[in-house]
Amino acid sequence: MAALLPAEWIKNWEKGGKNEFVQLCRALSENKSHDNMGFRDIQQALYELAYHVVRGNLKHDQASNVLGDIIEFREDMPSILADVFCILDIETSCLEEKSKRDHFTQLVLACLYLVSDTVLKERLDPETLESLGLIKQSQQFNQKSVKIKTKLFYKQQKFNLLREENEGYAKLIAELGQDLSGNITSDLILENIKSLIGCFNLDPNRVLDIILEVYECRPEYDDFFVPLIESYMYMCEPQTLCHILGFKFKFYQDPSGETPSSLYRVAAVLLQHNLIDLEDLYVHLLPGDNAIIEEHKREIVEAKQIVRKLTMVVLSSEKTEEKEKEKEKEEEKTEKPPDNQKLGLLEALLKIGDWQHAQSIMDQMPPFYATSHKPIAIALCQLVHVTIEPLYRRVGVPKGAKGSPISSLPNKRAPKQADSFEDLRKEVFNMLCYLGPHLSHDPILFAKVVRLGKAFMKEFQSDGSKQEDREKMEILFSCLLSITDQVLLPSLSLMDCNACMSEELWGMFKTFPYQYRYRLYGQWKNETYNSHPLLVKVKAQTIDRAKYIMKRLTKENVKPSGRQIGKLSHSNPTILFDYILSQIQKYDNLITPVVDSLKYLTSLNYDVLAYCIIEALANPEKERMKHDDTTISSWLQSLASFCGAVFRKYPIELAGLLQYVANQLKAGKSFDLLILKEVVQKMAGIEITEEMTMEQLEAMTGGEQLKAEGGYFGQIRNTKKSSQRLKDALLDHDLALPLCLLMAQQRNGVIFQEGGEKHLKLVGKLYDQCHDTLVQFGGFLASNLSTEDYIKRVPSIDVLCNEFHTPHDAAFFLSRPMYAHHISSKYDELKKAEKGNKQQHKVHKYITSCELVMAPVHDAVISLHLPKVWDDISPQFYATFWSLTMYDLAVPHSSYDREVNKLKVQMKAIDDNQEMPPNKKKKEKERCTALQDKLLEEEKKQLEHVQRVLQRLKLEKDNWLLAKSTKNETITKFLQLCIFPRCIFSAIDAVYCAHFVELVHQQKTPNFSTLLCYDRVFSDIIYTVASCTENEASRYGRFLCCMLETVTRWHSDRVIYEKECGNYPGFLTILRATGFDGGNKADQLDYENFRHVVHKWHYKLTKASVHCLETGEYTHIRNILIVLTKILPWYPKVLNLGQALERRVHKICQEEKEKRPDLYALAMGYSGQLKSRKPFMIPENEFHHKDPPARNAVAATVQNGPGGAGMPTSLTINTVRLEEGTTEETDKLKEKSQGVVKVINKTVNATPKVTTSNGNSASNSKIIKEKDDKEKSGKEKDKEKKDKTPAATPEMKALGKDGKDKPKEERANKDDKAREIKEKTPKSDKEKEKVKKEEKASKEEKSKTVVTIVESKSTAEKEREKEPSRERDVAKEIKAKENAKGGEKMPVAGSLKSPVPRSETSESEREQKRRKVDTHSSPSHSSTVKDSLNELKDSSAKHYINHTTPTLSKSKEREVDKKDLDKSRERSREREKKDEKDRKDRKRDHSNSDREVPQDSTKRRKEENGTTGSSKHSKSESPSDSPRLNEKEKEKNKSKSSGKEKGDSIKAEKMEKSSSGSKKESRHDKEKTEKKEKRDSTGGKEEKKHHKSSDKHR
Repeated sequence: MAALLPAEWIKNWEKGGKNEFVQLCRALSENKSHDNMGFRDIQQALYELAYHVVRGNLKHDQASNVLGDIIEFREDMPSILADVFCILDIETSCLEEKSKRDHFTQLVLACLYLVSDTVLKERLDPETLESLGLIKQSQQFNQKSVKIKTKLFYKQQKFNLLREENEGYAKLIAELGQDLSGNITSDLILENIKSLIGCFNLDPNRVLDIILEVYECRPEYDDFFVPLIESYMYMCEPQTLCHILGFKFKFYQDPSGETPSSLYRVAAVLLQHNLIDLEDLYVHLLPGDNAIIEEHKREIVEAKQIVRKLTMVVLSSEKTEEKEKEKEKEEEKTEKPPDNQKLGLLEALLKIGDWQHAQSIMDQMPPFYATSHKPIAIALCQLVHVTIEPLYRRVGVPKGAKGSPISSLPNKRAPKQADSFEDLRKEVFNMLCYLGPHLSHDPILFAKVVRLGKAFMKEFQSDGSKQEDREKMEILFSCLLSITDQVLLPSLSLMDCNACMSEELWGMFKTFPYQYRYRLYGQWKNETYNSHPLLVKVKAQTIDRAKYIMKRLTKENVKPSGRQIGKLSHSNPTILFDYILSQIQKYDNLITPVVDSLKYLTSLNYDVLAYCIIEALANPEKERMKHDDTTISSWLQSLASFCGAVFRKYPIELAGLLQYVANQLKAGKSFDLLILKEVVQKMAGIEITEEMTMEQLEAMTGGEQLKAEGGYFGQIRNTKKSSQRLKDALLDHDLALPLCLLMAQQRNGVIFQEGGEKHLKLVGKLYDQCHDTLVQFGGFLASNLSTEDYIKRVPSIDVLCNEFHTPHDAAFFLSRPMYAHHISSKYDELKKAEKGNKQQHKVHKYITSCELVMAPVHDAVISLHLPKVWDDISPQFYATFWSLTMYDLAVPHSSYDREVNKLKVQMKAIDDNQEMPPNKKKKEKERCTALQDKLLEEEKKQLEHVQRVLQRLKLEKDNWLLAKSTKNETITKFLQLCIFPRCIFSAIDAVYCAHFVELVHQQKTPNFSTLLCYDRVFSDIIYTVASCTENEASRYGRFLCCMLETVTRWHSDRVIYEKECGNYPGFLTILRATGFDGGNKADQLDYENFRHVVHKWHYKLTKASVHCLETGEYTHIRNILIVLTKILPWYPKVLNLGQALERRVHKICQEEKEKRPDLYALAMGYSGQLKSRKPFMIPENEFHHKDPPARNAVAATVQNGPGGAGMPTSLTINTVRLEEGTTEETDKLKEKSQGVVKVINKTVNATPKVTTSNGNSASNSKIIKEKDDKEKSGKEKDKEKKDKTPAATPEMKALGKDGKDKPKEERANKDDKAREIKEKTPKSDKEKEKVKKEEKASKEEKSKTVVTIVESKSTAEKEREKEPSRERDVAKEIKAKENAKGGEKMPVAGSLKSPVPRSETSESEREQKRRKVDTHSSPSHSSTVKDSLNELKDSSAKHYINHTTPTLSKSKEREVDKKDLDKSRERSREREKKDEKDRKDRKRDHSNSDREVPQDSTKRRKEENGTTGSSKHSKSESPSDSPRLNEKEKEKNKSKSSGKEKGDSIKAEKMEKSSSGSKKESRHDKEKTEKKEKRDSTGGKEEKKHHKSSDKHR
């Protein structure tokens, strides 16, 4: 520290140093800002001055003079100087230099006038004092000071205690106990007390103790005693009061002692007035904090033990031991624990309203330990009552309630009462938090708090407040939620089934959004019950009771059990419902009784139930699939079913559940759609099921009333309220459209995202579930949303598809009701605008409103597909197809009649019922009558509507199909974009599609070929069937069923056919590239040929079905069985087709019995139904004429128009047809890739084939007619015979047993003929006998054949020119081969109905193909075709013959020439030889492939090569099968000329499965065919007769 006194000052002291020092001291004294610093500086300055004197630098008198000058600068200057002397005294006494000590002594003596003696005596050493002369002897001075100290500190003053001075204490008690009501004050009494203490020498501590005792006895005089004690305490030491109180508490700490409440109260009041400190008193109280913590832990352990006991299964032997242990424990417990003085003091503090001290005591203890003691909980509740009183009176009291006001606490130090919600936050919420679950002790306070919460929520939800207030309100709201979580719900758990409190709490809860409510329930269920030993016990008891009730719950005792469930649920709903739901997940038969038993629940409980259901659904530990991974878990199905039932029956809020489903869909999980499906089904009564009967389906096409009455399985009653609730939930939370869109998107998500590792069967199920729920949900929205709601929510079609990526079918499904609503509202507007009542006006207005609504839709749909699409179909047609429904197309009159009749029967039953009271009868009859009127009104309305729609379609139809490419392409687009997507959308849509096709036909729509459309639908259903899910297959089956129904109706009666199809453009058989000539009758398909076509379709269906059944693929088999079951009413109609199916299905039954029980069940079901249909099946010749009469041919010639176009026309027709054929081939390749049914063989060769052949033969015959009619017919007959007879004998020789069938081979090329005939074997007796008869006739008669040969050659050549070049090349090869035969083949073929070149080329092509296949393709190629479909071929071959033979007539027979016959025999022999050579060649080819394909192909080669080996094959089928083989063969012949694709693909598909089936049958069939041959040889004569009769018939 720097010296304050520089050395210069001391040197020049007299000159200037003295003055400088004085100024320094003055400056230091005046500087009062740093008081402490100034004091030190002065001390240092004085010390330095004195030190200079001690060292001898300055004289002591100079120093004393200057000190005299500065002494008055500060009051404490003498004291500072004494301190300096004290320090120097110590320092100098230690020095050896005596001079310095002397200098010090002189300085002190010089300054004695400045510092008083007493100060110096205090501070200086006794020796120094003695040397200064201030005291005589230092030793005596020391002794005296010790004595004084002893007297002061160690000697006690003697006071009189109670027994020593009775009079004084008696007077004291009289003073304190007197009547205090007058104007006696504490000060007056205090003076008296002082006097008494002085007079009687009373002990002051004993006096204080007596004051406290009297205060205990007179607690009402707080205002007197508290000031008295406060004043008295000024005379005592501060700790005295606390010690006295502590001694009082100690006195009662005996095990038997009980602390009086008055003492607690006195202590509390003194604490409240801060006369004592809590910390000081707390240490005197028992028990210690550690003991309290131990006790709390022990309670928790005990609670857990109780829980364990309740959940444990105790065996009887153990029970006795348990009981004994329990008794011992109870005895131990009876020993009364010592008083808990801390809790006693706490209670007293709460009663007087000292919340601060009470709070600090509670903080020292474990949570809720204090309030778990009832007196404390009640005291705290009382304090809360008082605190909230003014606010509750203002906002909480319900209207009309009086309530009993609570007076405030007398003392002013109690917490301030709450006047606003903000005040609650200060104290009340805090108090409630300390109460926790023990608010249950005071239900009234519980209700008050809840009502305040309600009032607050009302204010909180009205948005009129400022920003600052809003923030405060937010904080208050979060506080309220915390109170609810920590106090209200736990307290409810501890209340004993108090339903009123539950309802009261719901009053507040319903103002919270469901997210907050569910959060609270979650906390309540999963966390609250573990927070407190009492709650732990309650939870265990609840579960125990729930188990007891659930074990005894049945349908019979629903009411009593329901009441018990209700009682239990009022307090602990989460625990109870959790257990009930766990039981429902295990036992689904509990669902109905549980749902019925829940009627005694409170609103809060229903809400908790909704939460528990969602929590159970979202349980992450549960697997949603069964262990086989192919089905949805039963627990999920049970929960979904329970959901539907419970939400329908009780008014539970749905928002949470719906949002849960939406969230699951967003996450790409579709399992939970099951819940939505159930909820919509139960609440809205909208069922989605594939098991609908046709009657129900028909009812579903009517109005809403008819749907409700006849469309569903269950009678839909009373769904009005529940469907309204569902609608409100969807609209309030904006979930209607999002759910639709999510479902529509999730359909594909199921396959491409979800379905990765899942089993195909499960993926199909989930897809169906997703789709069905979408249909159901969409249906619900359409029928329940108002027009405005719907239009407001559903965007336009292009937005749906392009922005939301909704699949088109779903997008139109959602938009369709909107269009209907819109059109009807526009129509109503227009009707109101001008009131013209004519039907014409109405229709016009309707069409106008349609145009207004649909025009934007037409524009919108253009963006959905590529521009190329709109070349074939117009956007208008597309939109019309997708926007109409069955309701628009037809009125289900029979359904309306059925329901009306039902109601009539009901009314009659009501009349006949004697027991029904008359007023009820009246009501029921009124209901029935009203329903009947509604239905009739609805029917009338629908009829008018349908007429308007049909008028609209009539006007639109000309612009529908633009056909800028081919008609075939148009049909492809129509099927691809309209029919196929929609027919598998729903059952009604399936029916709609079939009706729509028929409607388009009936409207005579330009460019629409009905024939092509039906042909494409029936011809190859394998791909479509294979790509369906289970429900889609069912809907596709319905579609086919309706299509077949129409076809069967036309097939059944010529009159119907002529009326509905005769002159319709849809049945034109010649497809011109542009335009059509409706007037040309020759272009139309006649009735008989239509029957052939229908047979062909039936055959195709059989072929596809058998293929699917033989694949062994689960999906193929399941789907085809579903489809077959659906089309059973109309297919199979033909006996042999039915038998083939029956055998295949039987095989499935045997194979799948052990492997795949679901397939087995399906197959067995179908098999049984099929057998029951058998009596209604008819033989093939009844289904279509197999030998049409000769006049058919004549009719054909007439059809071409008398003197008609002749040769040129037929040529052009043919050319056009063939060109179409080639374009169609290319189309077909494209379509295959799109999964559309195959086209070519059907369009070119299927339908038109029959008529084509008619047309050709007709044109040929016309030309010949012009030359010479008779000649022509003779020659034709002759050729026919040559074709048949000459081959007979030689071929028979060559082929042994099978030779008998060879006569027909000549007609077709090479060994294919052989194969065809073999397959025809069993049923060709008639033809054989005809052949024999013809041989005889030809011997008798001669005829000229040359002309015919030439003519027919020329026609053949012309026709060949028309063939596409590929076919022509093939034909040339064949011609070269056949030169040896003198071209005989062509004339023969030429005279037949079917055009020559086509049959020839098709045969040769087939051979080429076969060679290719045999050398290159997979081993099972041709054998598959034969094996899997052996049965199918015979009928087609026969069919083929039927087409080729009918031109024969008697006149022709007579003109047959013997010579020609002989020649033809020779030729046939030559041909036979050539055939043999070909076979050998082919064998060589096969031997190469043989090495690769040993077993299957040997058999196949034999069949292909037409050797005797192949006869085994033909025998391998029983007679009933064979017609089918020929049918197949014929199909092949047809298809080859138009394109190879068909044959290849079908064969390829069927390759794998069939080689095994035929072996089994072959031996048995061999025998059969041998017997048949014998019969044939004998039956010739009979056949002749038959032939004559048939000739007559012709």
